This record gives sequence, C-alpha cells and structure tokens, in this order.
Amino acid sequence: MTELPPCYPPLMSTFDWLSELGPERVRPLKRVEFERLVELGAFEDERVELLVGAIVEMSPRGPSHASAIAQLSKVLYREVGERAEVRVQLSFAASDFSEPEPDLAVVPTGSYRDAHPEAAHLLVEVSSSSLRKDRAIKAPLYAAAGVPEYWIVDVGGQLVERYTVRVNGVYTNVTTIRPGESLRLVALPDVEVPVADIFR
Repeated sequence: MTELPPCYPPLMSTFDWLSELGPERVRPLKRVEFERLVELGAFEDERVELLVGAIVEMSPRGPSHASAIAQLSKVLYREVGERAEVRVQLSFAASDFSEPEPDLAVVPTGSYRDAHPEAAHLLVEVSSSSLRKDRAIKAPLYAAAGVPEYWIVDVGGQLVERYTVRVNGVYTNVTTIRPGESLRLVALPDVEVPVADIFR
C-alpha cells in the first residue's frame, strides 16, 4: 500500500473541500439531466430528490410518518374529489434545478404522463426528522415555484405549519394549526382538513 507523504492534507469530509475550489464553482445538476439518470436506473435502489441542483437523500419513513401521510391523503381524496388530483410521494417540477417529491400534492387536473406537474394548489411535507430541510429549503423552493400554500406536518409536535401569502416569491404568512382546529385550502376554500384527523 502506498503511503501519502507527510505534507499531504488530511482527507476532508464530503463538503469541506468545496471551500477550496475557488474560483471554480460546483456545477448544479439540471432537472432534465436528473430525470434522464432516473430513466437509466441510476437511483433504482435509492430514495433521492433533486433540490437546487443537488441530489439529496430522502429521510426514511417511520410508522408515524407513514400514518400521517395515509390519514391526510384519505381526507384530501374525499374532500377534493374530481376538482383536482391528489398525488402521494410523486415528483413535482419545481424549477429547472429542482424536482422534489413532496409527501402530498394537490395539483390541477390534467395529464402527467409525459411530464411532472409544474403547478400545485397545495404541497405537503410530513416531517419527523427533516424539519430543517422542509423549512429552510423546501419552503423557499415552493414559494419561488408559485405554490400558493405549503404545509409542514410536524409529527413530533403534533401540529401543522401553514405557509401562505407569497410576496416576491417568498411566503410571508406562517401560522401554526393544532388538533382541535381545521385547515382550509386557499385554492379550494370549501376543502376542510381537521388537524386531529392527520394524527389518528
């Protein structure tokens, strides 16, 4: 085995070396490139999504996470009916460099055989270990994509963070909704979701 000379720098962690690249920059992956890799089976055994040009591993789904998705999807399917489509853990074309997989999406009716939806009435992330990502990355991403409403279902806190009122591509209104209260969709105001039903 060849030994490295004493002056050789210690092995850096995955992202520490990025600061040493200047003036070069990291080239982000485009959504069309990501989709091509998916078609070729590059991530066949992985759960990943494209966020701001980077391939990001998705958090594992525990029982409470899966239960919240199942309960909320049941309510949304019933309440939304034929006026929109409810999609569960399917891709959303947020930008040229982002293709997240929200846990739930209410999107306009239409054919998505050849392309993922680029518009949504509501996107939902169910969070047990991904709160930081869902707040710091997903919220700005969904706001910039023109999504009028975004929910973070906080499984540990037994509450829903609701993001609405986009101004210059940023959500300016964040409210906390708890069991005993209900949510009504901005795009479909007659659709009512009791928060307690999500955590049954």
